[in-house]
Amino acid sequence: MSILPEPLRIADFRAYFVARLAATVAQMAMVIVIGWQVYDIARDTMDLKAAALRLGIIGVVQFVPLFVLTPVSGWTADHVDRRWVARAAVALELVCAATLAYFAATGSRSLVPLYGIAALLGVARAFAGPSLGALAPNLVPRAILPNAIALSAIAWQAGSIAGPALGGYLYAASPLAPYAVSAGLFALSLIALLTIGPIAMPERPEERPPFATQLAEGIRYVRRNRLVLGAISLDLFAVLLGGATAMLPVFARDVLHAGPEGLGHLRAAPAVGATLTALLFAFRPLKTNVGAKMLVAVGVFGAATVVFGLSRWMPLSLACLALLGAADMLSVYVRQSLIQLHTPDAMRGRVGAVSSLFISASNELGEAESGFLAALIGPVVAVIAGGVGAMLVVGLWAWKFPELRLARTFDPPDVPGRPQMENAT
Repeated sequence: MSILPEPLRIADFRAYFVARLAATVAQMAMVIVIGWQVYDIARDTMDLKAAALRLGIIGVVQFVPLFVLTPVSGWTADHVDRRWVARAAVALELVCAATLAYFAATGSRSLVPLYGIAALLGVARAFAGPSLGALAPNLVPRAILPNAIALSAIAWQAGSIAGPALGGYLYAASPLAPYAVSAGLFALSLIALLTIGPIAMPERPEERPPFATQLAEGIRYVRRNRLVLGAISLDLFAVLLGGATAMLPVFARDVLHAGPEGLGHLRAAPAVGATLTALLFAFRPLKTNVGAKMLVAVGVFGAATVVFGLSRWMPLSLACLALLGAADMLSVYVRQSLIQLHTPDAMRGRVGAVSSLFISASNELGEAESGFLAALIGPVVAVIAGGVGAMLVVGLWAWKFPELRLARTFDPPDVPGRPQMENAT
């Protein structure tokens, strides 16, 4: 008997899992290295607060393409073969990695190419997120769909935390190394996506609404489904406020005085927590009180952020980041499973695009918010205040969205015989 989780016994899903994990690791490795390079170059001629501001701008230039393209990318994932949308996005990321490898090899110290490539990565991610997120449910039978969605979320979250750790270590060895390795991982992802066989497209009504109406359907669906809205917006505001990882280049260089190698250690710590949690969920998925557990996890995320901001001792800082990564993994696992299982297949691309926009707002705008706030009040106070804000958001969302707090299983309401949540009244 195979010890693999059931979805991974399916060849197409195995290829998908490898593709998503490899692409996410490469993508996030590049993001952290770009941030370090921007901050390091800026510190050559600027003080700490001014350099932190330049670091925050990276978040803005990545978010703007995602914000502009989200309606189009979601519609594309629902109307064009999702495999080819994902393949095109990963191919663009491969070109970005190769370009940055060239600039690193030539010893460039200009901020302009770093900002330009960050914007192109935003374009690629605008299409990669919805297409890859919506592709997973097309590759497995519905009976094992919850496990497949969980594994897809695990691939994304584990990659998003392990990638920056890898990038930090590689950059400490050589400025060229993280971009060369990322290019190789994007190539692996593209090859894996090319091996996935044909998929069934969602059924379409004969009379379709106008194009503009179709673009807006994903936003309307999220607004009307309070469970999905609550799950997405909780992540948005909690991570937007508690963005300690965005300030890791500052902490590595000027707070803990650990340098590029220390940055690698700091980015590896959340990866350890997230990976251990992901492995647990791969073999023992959550089944009960999923909403309450997600709220608790976000609260722990905020508390760990506060302690990290106060710490001046590397072992304590690493422990806080490991706990932060574990809590974030649990939150993402629950959120992505709820969103995918409560969304019809014909809407998954557009709803996934809205979810990607919220995730980007929390991550990229979180970087910008952290950078701008650090420029005003200092990085340490900014991180501590963000962690406190994240904990306050949990309490507010538990009251504002009782659907979250009362969600007991991942099953949508139309699954007979298995109630999804208690009466919210």
